[in-house]
Amino acid sequence: MRAIEPFSRSAASLQDAAYARSAPHARRAALGAGLLALAMLAGCNQTSRMHTGSISPSTASSTSGALRGEKPLADMSAAELRGAVTAYGARYEGNPKDKGTGLAFASALQMTGRNEQSLAVMQQVAIAHPDDRDVLSAYGKALAAAGDLPKALETVRRAQTPDRPDWRLLSAEGAILDQLGQPEKARVLYEKALVLEPNEPSVLSNLGMSYLLANNLPKAESTLSRAVDLPGADARVRQNLALVMGLQGRFDEAERTASAVLSPDEAKANVAYLRQMLSQKNTWSELAAEDRG
Repeated sequence: MRAIEPFSRSAASLQDAAYARSAPHARRAALGAGLLALAMLAGCNQTSRMHTGSISPSTASSTSGALRGEKPLADMSAAELRGAVTAYGARYEGNPKDKGTGLAFASALQMTGRNEQSLAVMQQVAIAHPDDRDVLSAYGKALAAAGDLPKALETVRRAQTPDRPDWRLLSAEGAILDQLGQPEKARVLYEKALVLEPNEPSVLSNLGMSYLLANNLPKAESTLSRAVDLPGADARVRQNLALVMGLQGRFDEAERTASAVLSPDEAKANVAYLRQMLSQKNTWSELAAEDRG
């Protein structure tokens, strides 16, 4: 179950940042960080496909530098992603200033866990395209993935213009705020993004995962179920829905949902990992008791 849409950091680094803040939001953010570890496939494929907000999955593949005929990065297997990194890397070396190639290469690098290299690529692309909002949004994504959330937030906000607001940037900003433990503020931005781009599945996916981080699993599920049925929803949205189902103890249903976009072995491995995590600490019950208190 690979969780949220662009802005993923390692679960360990997210937990470290979360525990550094005050309770109770710190504990909730730290729990969310632990859940984001479920974005990592169990077994041999340890590639994170989780993303939280920034450019939509189609942006990189629709630009001039994208490889023709390739499936979306979000739908690739680990082996296919490695091949995409090699192919995009070769194109990037030939023309490091090309926007489309840079965006696609950086995104593929992030999906294989090479966040520092992805950031280095986006720094070069941002130098070549300093005023391009797609580039600044992706640069913010790379900063967040590399762990620099304050600078990521600054970059995304700088790219936004009040007279011509961009829904991708609103969603990107919300994703960073979610990682900073501010889900209420994040959801305000997701709703604004949906006003500009109604029924956009990537924004709804981010909104659903924001509800997950706030421990509102029924709302998370209803939002993600809505997103799954929309045109343009990629594999990550269905994986997020499977995660939320599993967190509610509906493991068989979660496995069936994940199997629509993963191999049977991968789906079983994800559910097994989820079971193991939930058996170690009854964290959701603890949070619910804390809320009642």
